[in-house]
Amino acid sequence: MNARLEYDSEHRQFRDVVRSFVRDTITPVHEQWEHGGRLDRSPFTEAGKLGLLGFPVAEQFGGPGVHDFRYHAILVDEVTRAGAAAAGIAFSLQNDVVLPYLTDLTTDEQQARWLPGVVTGETVLGIAMTEPGAGSDLTGIRTTAVRDGDHYVVNGAKTFISNGQNGDLFVVAVRTSADKHKGLTLLVVEADTSGFSRGRNLAKIGLHAQDTSELSFTDMRVPVANRLGDEGQGFYQLVHNLPQERLSLSVGAVGAAEGVFAQTLAYVKERKAFGSPIASFQNTQFVLAELATELDLARTFLDDCIAEHLAGQLSAARAARLKWWATELQVRVADRCLQLHGGYGYMREYPVSRAFVDARIQTIYGGTTEIMKTIVAKDLGL
Repeated sequence: MNARLEYDSEHRQFRDVVRSFVRDTITPVHEQWEHGGRLDRSPFTEAGKLGLLGFPVAEQFGGPGVHDFRYHAILVDEVTRAGAAAAGIAFSLQNDVVLPYLTDLTTDEQQARWLPGVVTGETVLGIAMTEPGAGSDLTGIRTTAVRDGDHYVVNGAKTFISNGQNGDLFVVAVRTSADKHKGLTLLVVEADTSGFSRGRNLAKIGLHAQDTSELSFTDMRVPVANRLGDEGQGFYQLVHNLPQERLSLSVGAVGAAEGVFAQTLAYVKERKAFGSPIASFQNTQFVLAELATELDLARTFLDDCIAEHLAGQLSAARAARLKWWATELQVRVADRCLQLHGGYGYMREYPVSRAFVDARIQTIYGGTTEIMKTIVAKDLGL
């Protein structure tokens, strides 16, 4: 039997800090970020001041040296539950997706250069894998890196890069040989490197406050000293880190779904139709009863996977099961909650409308639902 996930008093105190941070720093200005098309940098530096970034970073590099994913999960859970999905993604990228590459695959010299700024929030992280012709299929990456003495000369383009406008430091997947799997290498690139260029901030149907960009590299010279591990190990490094990325996405999915559910539950008790609260209608009661049950199941599944991850036992297949189930549920919950709002649910001023459009990307990035099912099928020996 798997160990049950438990939170102690320190975790509960940390959750209180995060809730105050969301209330004071994010909620009052999130709508401005939505209209502006990106977060400003203040939430990163404020999060750094409060100790919300870089949990596993060693003390010698400015971090607390805490290897406990529960802190990661609490941060993403509280931010997304408040309806600030774009900010949740930004912090998830910083702590859960990109940081492991900089703590697990780096030398002491590399960590001394990069990690202190990550902890303070002065260095915003991004990861550049997706290309115009390569999404879920990492072997389709075409951005090239040719060795030239102590540098790699990099040419190519990336797209759909989260934190693309705000990012200071990017883990970039490049092709160093034609070998399908052993030809990929990971380089860490500073945004002020000559030959590095940010494209437009992409217009999306949702997540308007999350800056998502195109990046291009033209004869960009990256020091060999910025390589992560050995040349040709990039594919395996990327695959190794995907379970935690998918676990983090699932935390955000369940948190966001629970948040919009709570908002809808309050709304149906206040909104009247035909002289009665719409909460009194059997259809409303049945819809919310079904969603409450599914959310309970999802939270239990999520907690079980977090417990496995804490024990170092979360498999790629189980993470894939969780990711597709939790994100598809998020989309379904947002859709059915919007329906219960009637015409008001389609109005931008109601949070449910943002929850609806923000949810849709969840079943696509981090590996599509179809890719997740393929991973599960392979695990079944099919």
